[in-house]
Amino acid sequence: MVAQPAGDSSTQLNAGLDHQALERFRLWIRPLQQALSLEVDRGFSNLQGRNERFHSFMQRELATPPQIPLPEDVRPRLQSLAEGFAEYASLDDSARRRQVTVLRQWLHALRQRLEPSAPMAPPRLKVAQRSSSSAASTSAASSLNSPLAQVKGIGPKLAERLASLGLLLVRDLILHYPRDYVDYSALRRIDALVPGETATIVATVRRCHGFTSPRNPNLSIIELQLQDPTGRIKVTRFLAGKRFSNPSYLHGQTRQYPNGATVAVSGLVKSGPYGISFQDPLIEVMESAQAPLRSSRIGRLLPVYPLTEGLTADRFRSLIDRVLPSVQLWPEPLPRVRREARQLLSRDKALVAIHRPESSEQLQQARHRLVFDEFLLLQLGLMQRRAALKQRSAPLLSSGSAADRNGLLGRFLTMLPFEFTAAQQRVFAEIEADLNRQEPMARLVQGDVGSGKTVVAVAALLKAIQAGWQGAMMAPTEVLAEQHYRSLCGWMPTLHVTVELLTGSTPQKHRRRILADVASGACKILVGTHALLEDPVAFGRLGLVVVDEQHRFGVRQRNRLLGKGLQPHLLTMTATPIPRTLALSLHGDLDVSQIDELPPGRTPIRTAMITGSNRDEAYDLIRSEVEKGQRAYVVLPLVEESEKMDLRSAVDVHRQLADEVFPDLQVGLLHGRLASADKQAVIRAFAAGETDVLVSTTVVEVGVDVPEASVMVIDHADRFGLAQLHQLRGRVGRGAAASHCLLINDSRNPLARQRLEVLVRSNDGFEIAEMDLRLRGPGQVLGTRQSGLPDLALASLADDGSVLEEAREEAADILREDPELRDHLILSRLLDEQRSRVTSAAQLN
Repeated sequence: MVAQPAGDSSTQLNAGLDHQALERFRLWIRPLQQALSLEVDRGFSNLQGRNERFHSFMQRELATPPQIPLPEDVRPRLQSLAEGFAEYASLDDSARRRQVTVLRQWLHALRQRLEPSAPMAPPRLKVAQRSSSSAASTSAASSLNSPLAQVKGIGPKLAERLASLGLLLVRDLILHYPRDYVDYSALRRIDALVPGETATIVATVRRCHGFTSPRNPNLSIIELQLQDPTGRIKVTRFLAGKRFSNPSYLHGQTRQYPNGATVAVSGLVKSGPYGISFQDPLIEVMESAQAPLRSSRIGRLLPVYPLTEGLTADRFRSLIDRVLPSVQLWPEPLPRVRREARQLLSRDKALVAIHRPESSEQLQQARHRLVFDEFLLLQLGLMQRRAALKQRSAPLLSSGSAADRNGLLGRFLTMLPFEFTAAQQRVFAEIEADLNRQEPMARLVQGDVGSGKTVVAVAALLKAIQAGWQGAMMAPTEVLAEQHYRSLCGWMPTLHVTVELLTGSTPQKHRRRILADVASGACKILVGTHALLEDPVAFGRLGLVVVDEQHRFGVRQRNRLLGKGLQPHLLTMTATPIPRTLALSLHGDLDVSQIDELPPGRTPIRTAMITGSNRDEAYDLIRSEVEKGQRAYVVLPLVEESEKMDLRSAVDVHRQLADEVFPDLQVGLLHGRLASADKQAVIRAFAAGETDVLVSTTVVEVGVDVPEASVMVIDHADRFGLAQLHQLRGRVGRGAAASHCLLINDSRNPLARQRLEVLVRSNDGFEIAEMDLRLRGPGQVLGTRQSGLPDLALASLADDGSVLEEAREEAADILREDPELRDHLILSRLLDEQRSRVTSAAQLN
């Protein structure tokens, strides 16, 4: 049952809220509405936030509304709603859907009641004169912010179904874009029909016959024999249901298609035992071969929408038709001059055409405009963030350089048993140039697995220390943080530079000493995980922050670490190659450097795909390599056996290998559920050669560097993303010996095989990342839906790179002329709303 609105007329608006109270109300309600939207997006899964689950967050926030004047009926209703969420975790999906829908509708009504000018209320524009039918439809949905329940033809039950799709307002329905189109616009002659394509023919009726199936009395059939100048075709319509079997009804149906009548037929062309025909054809009788078609489908591109239970495609399309005239009220964010310069449709025309395209060309123009708008907002936000950073003043780290052999940095480079590659030298020169300016550095270093990013970052940290500042290095996992710490401990004592490690596992006694040394400046480099973000961590003089595998951290986390200093420089690194379009979308506020050269002596890794039945080949290879003094990894997707998935687990495979396959070898086990000390003990044993074979989950994806490892076997390889597989493969091939990666794949899915074949034929991380982006989308490529990931309804980072570049140019032009967006008020408002959504989402992710 849908809740009654908080108020049912404008006379009930609470006019007593002053500006300050209204702002407190907004700050309270926005995270609630965002949380509800996220819960809908995640399929009512009671999503886990950083500190608590969805139901707990809702229960707490609803029970503690802001202390502002509220109507008498509001606080008791909020208390009742809060108590309802105590049971949310135990409800089934349909009950959860109902509870979320009721609350979303009630909160929207409350917001309309207390804040009549929001949310996202567009300015009312003068519109061109319309036909009476359009005017009627628009009056039914006169405001883009009207609740859908107020639209004629949408009752409470249908409004509840729409709300389960996240559609509460007229604007939500307009922005619910088609996911695909069926092309009925291709007009063909009969002899040109091709099976598998959708097409439309215009032909003459030669004969029409209606009858009931002799095998099924509830199935009636109408057969049309049609002819055009190029040939003949039989078109069949099936009518399922007892009422269609009535002889008088059938006779009435056949009379619609008299001999000699002209008809248009659209549908999917299929080939059968009796030749070419149409599957589920749409048939319309025409006044003549030249007459316009009346049907909403025949001869056009038919939109296909994401739907929910109890909502048919035809019903949904009729709802879109009902609200579509309201797009004339939509605010236009771009001035006419800028639109015409880039040959863009107006926003309102694009919104109409995306739902009701008259041609493929018009659909492309509409999609181009809407994708352009999505990318434009994204780029404006990133560029404003970068501009704000440039206004700040950072430490000047200009003392000493790599050329100074007696300085800290020079002595470090002399210590190294190798010289920087040309790519490392180029990237470090870019970093040095940044550090020699007072404008804060914000740079991303991309490099394939084993390209030498870490040693470049260490050189940058030493430059900061040489100038009298401290450095911090943050990694996403304890395994990787400890790996960096051990590497630094091999170099820094000789240079008399103090290094400490701070993670969630650091004992309290050591933690107090480390925090004191960091605050006093005695500790020069602090390595750690998310523990570095905690409030007790305070640096004396933080000059440079290095973030490794930075895509695993959100923008807010990154900024929180930067806030530990006055305005430190930022250097981020990733071994996950990011395609240019994704880099511009996620890191448009960063300069990007690329280490695109591997150190000499690295041999290419030989990659092959095998089936589970040939698993013994992998074990033979492991034994052969171990006999040569090498080591091997065996990686699996699960720690333990799962009832839901028929997959081998790390625990079971470890037992099998240790007891049956390699009883004479030392087999180790590594996974994320082990305590930190146990993980380190397993890794140390493997690195020292005490363990020959390491069975692991993806915890070895980063941070385990063993040059003697030459075999990587990945079981159920189809369960991993390409970029992740490439990372895993990078754990071998780190020494001079020839290395091997075997992908075990039992999936019959041809797409899974196609993905893995990309890895077999290529060692280029960027090519692999591009393919992974195209196949799985940005969220999956990065392995986490972190804050800052663009929320794109239409745009594809894989396919719309050229539009992204165009939008980036436009964003730069706009900000060059109007940095504060004072002359682009609609764009400014849209950006504020986007920031609010991202902030709310980050609090819950």
